[in-house]
Amino acid sequence: MNPSTLEVSDRIMNRRPIPDTVWRSPAGEVVSCVEKLKVLRENLEEIQQICQDALEDAVLMGCEENQFKQILGRLVQQIENPYREKSD
Repeated sequence: MNPSTLEVSDRIMNRRPIPDTVWRSPAGEVVSCVEKLKVLRENLEEIQQICQDALEDAVLMGCEENQFKQILGRLVQQIENPYREKSD
């Protein structure tokens, strides 16, 4: 039996919140600027919502959930830091 739209909506609205994180600089110092922490949290919430929407689209189009999640994981692994010092 497929879940009703209301059940799916309730499950989505109750999704796990972004965990509180102690963010650290590359030197190991705690990032404590309130605005920076706010931007980090908002970015993660947006990413979570985009990933949720994409997963729902994939499942509704007949794709296998775990395969889609594996692809998302690969995408995350491919993200590159454009600010990393490059060795010559």
